Amino acid sequence: MSEQRLLKVLLAPIVTEKTARLAENESRQFAFRVVKNATKEEIRGAVEQLFNVEVGEVRVANVKGKRKGFRGRQGRRSDWKKAYVTLRPGFDINFAEAE
Repeated sequence: MSEQRLLKVLLAPIVTEKTARLAENESRQFAFRVVKNATKEEIRGAVEQLFNVEVGEVRVANVKGKRKGFRGRQGRRSDWKKAYVTLRPGFDINFAEAE
């Protein structure tokens, strides 16, 4: 995998109440929005390279876009892909320090 591809795989961290709870407890899971054609190995490599951590497990979910209406017209949001990354013991990601 090229380094350029790994840098483009992760789009943004997902910060919600649920993901904050997952990151704080013993499971050390973090959620990221990733490109739709990313594989688990690419996600693993990108997280390890960007945050200098060791990844234990990667789970992915394809999120379907919602149907939305605006002023009588129907529209649809884009589909996207979400990745849950579990870190190995002894590693942690602090997004405040990563910037």
